[in-house]
Parts: sequence; structure tokens; C-alpha cells
Amino acid sequence: MSGRFLLAGTHSSVGKTTVALGLLGALARSGVRPAPFKAGPDYIDPSLHAQAAGRPSRNLDVWLLDGPALRAVLRRGLQRADVAVIEGVMGLFDGIGPSQDGSTAALARALDCPVLLVLDVAAMSGTAAALVLGCQQLRPGVRLAGVILNRIGSEGHLRGTTEAIRIATGLPVLGSLPNAPDLAVPERHLGLVPAAEGGVPPAVLDRLATLVAERFDLAAIRRIAEAAPALDEAPESPIDAVSSGVRIGVAQDRAFGFYYQDTIDLLGECGAEVVPFSPLDDPQLPPALDGLYIGGGFPELYAAELSANVSMAAAIRQHVEHAKPVYAECGGLMALGQTLVTFEGTPVPMWRVLPFESRMRRERLSIGYREVEAVRASPLLEPGARVRGHEFHWSEAYPPPPPDLAAYRVLDAGGGGDRLEGFCVGATLASYVHLNLAGAPALAQRFVATCARASLAGRGGRQ
Repeated sequence: MSGRFLLAGTHSSVGKTTVALGLLGALARSGVRPAPFKAGPDYIDPSLHAQAAGRPSRNLDVWLLDGPALRAVLRRGLQRADVAVIEGVMGLFDGIGPSQDGSTAALARALDCPVLLVLDVAAMSGTAAALVLGCQQLRPGVRLAGVILNRIGSEGHLRGTTEAIRIATGLPVLGSLPNAPDLAVPERHLGLVPAAEGGVPPAVLDRLATLVAERFDLAAIRRIAEAAPALDEAPESPIDAVSSGVRIGVAQDRAFGFYYQDTIDLLGECGAEVVPFSPLDDPQLPPALDGLYIGGGFPELYAAELSANVSMAAAIRQHVEHAKPVYAECGGLMALGQTLVTFEGTPVPMWRVLPFESRMRRERLSIGYREVEAVRASPLLEPGARVRGHEFHWSEAYPPPPPDLAAYRVLDAGGGGDRLEGFCVGATLASYVHLNLAGAPALAQRFVATCARASLAGRGGRQ
């Protein structure tokens, strides 16, 4: 397996994504093939990574994926690449409770990965050394290999901060970026702006790559990455193709873009042909689809456009009426409802498949990992089956799902403990809970098999 390093921060918004994008661009310019990864449950940062690297970014999540699944995702992403550039999540030790489960530190330990710590030093110098020292000594098994300083004010500021860190910790400062507002990555209510909606302007990506090439010790970073210990190369369990000729439409546009790359890959490995389509721009579904996968995104920002595309809404309802499977997550759930009530309180008609409306709530953010149990059989799960996922949304479904239509029971106390979640009506499964099927490949197999059976039934059982 190729080399690897992990970019961690002392807290959120220190500039991890900015540094990651610059490193991806600078390494590629130098002739190195970087493979991007993101820690934790995130869709937007990986889309920006893909902009900079020219290849998909993958998620490494220690709560959703066990050790073999983590290594399988890393191996898949490193195909035809020289180095893994892994961006952490939040601060280095921010996770679930005192165990720090799900944290960047937990990922570093799971993958025995050297850590480069990113600090925002705009309002400090010597205190940066105390922060680095604390991160260096807090937990065994987390190996800091160097430091990157963001928002440096001057060369004197850089020299003084670098020397303080070296004296206190012995760690090198491997690079720095200036305090330049024009390098900031655009944000809004769910974080950064995804690549499908513009992402980072190409001029900013180009400047970041130039600055990193000029101000970072790329050779030292490569040495650190290549010195990472070899990981267990035990063969992963192969995914058997359960059918061939199955066509699954995947909604991909400005409104729907939250997908795990490994989930899409697994559907293909199970024998499905993944067919992208745009609920915003296409007048109809692609022909001969056997199933639909409608991921998360920002339907609230494009509600009027989605509502205006009446022919697409009719095609989706017809797909449902023909008992063809539909799997929808978060934004997909919202679009399948009767109405979407915007942040401004405006009700906008949606696809009218499921009996609820989604209401945007600025004061109510639902966020966190979830463990759920299937209440009834669905295109993905048998009744009683359990799976781990996550939520991140500013809307709520009203009314909540009744017992005879609910998809899941939420098991963890942080998610409301024993509340009902999502809808399962006929062959349609829709929920606010996002799943990464790299951690549960059997769900991908079941979905493809369900689509294949629906296709056969639609042909009257004729081979």
C-alpha cells in the first residue's frame, strides 16, 4: 500500500480543507499522484477534494466502518496513486464522549497514520507551542509528525511561532499559509459549498497549489508518508454480483449530491449499472430503470425548480406506482414528501409520494451518529436488522412517521432513543439517516437483488 498522512486540526475551521486542497494540487503538480480521503461522515469536503485531485475522494469513518472495511476503502482509493492525503474532522480529539470514538485521533490509531497538525495562528504565536505539546502528549498511539501553520501574519510571526513549537515539542513546521481572506472557502448552513454548485473557484485552487509548492517542504511530507508502517494486507471478502443488467438511477445534480463513493462502487460491484440523472434539469427519468437512489443535498435551495419540473415528478411517481424500489436519504426523503416549507415559511409542492411535509428549522439542527433497527422489510434491510448511519439536517418531517409506515427505530440515546424514523411504503425506503454501505455491503447486495426481482416481475416473469 502507498504512503499516507493525516491532516488534523486543533478545532474546526482552522483551515484543514484549505491545506488539503493546496497539498493535493501541489503534489499533483510535482508528479506525485495523491489520493484524497476525508475522516468522518462528510460529503462536501470530498467533493472539493475531487476538484483539486481530479479523482474521487473517499470517507474513512471509524464509527461506520470496522478495521477491515477501513483498510478496504483505503486500498480502493489508493489504486493508481502514490500517497493518501487524509483530511481529519473537527479537532484531533473531538469524538463521541470521553472515548473519543469517531474522532480523527481514533482514525489515526486505526490506520497507524502519521499526523500533520494544522493550527490557525492568526491571534497567537508562543501559545501555539502549548497546543501542539498538548496534542502530542494527550493520547498514546497518535503520532504527530509535523505542524502546518495557517493565517501567518508575517515572516517574523512565522519564525517566532516555528521556534516556539520546535523548542517545546521537537516537531518541525512543514509549511505555512498567509493570512489572506481571499483563500477562504465559501460556507453556508450545512458547511462549505459543494463542487456541484461551484465549490472552490479554479483561481483559488491554483493559488493554493502555488502557495503550498512555495511554502511547504513537500519532500519532507513525502518522507513522512512513505515511512508510515505497512498495514495488514489480508484479502478482503469479495462482493458477489447478485444480478446483471439491473439499472439504478442515481440523482446527481445541484440539489442532490451527497453520496459516498464506495456506496456507488459497491452497487456496481453487485452487478448494477449506475445511471446518473438530474431531477432539476432532466424532463424524464432515464429509460428502463429498475431502481432509484436519491441521496441528500440541498432540495431546500432548489425547491421552486424541483417543483416546476412536473414531468420529472410524474415520472418518479409512476416509478413508485409500478412497485420499483426507491432508496432515499435526507434530501431525497424531503423531495418525496408532499410539501417542502422553506426557511422563509413558503410551502412548495414536492413529488407527493410520501404522506408528510418537510419543514426547515433554523433553530433545530439534527446531527450525529445513529444506530437504527429496521421496523419492517425494505429494499435494504430485513425486519430487525441493525445498521449504523448518521444525520445532519435543518429540517423535520411533519407529521412524524406513524408505526405502520415507519422505516426504523432509532436505538441510541443521542438520536432520541427508541423514536421512529423514516418511511417505508411499498418498495420505497426514505429516511433522514445516511448510510455508508462500505460498512454494510450486504445492504448493497439486497438493494440490487430487490431491483432485479422488481425488473423480472415487471416483465411478467419472462427471462
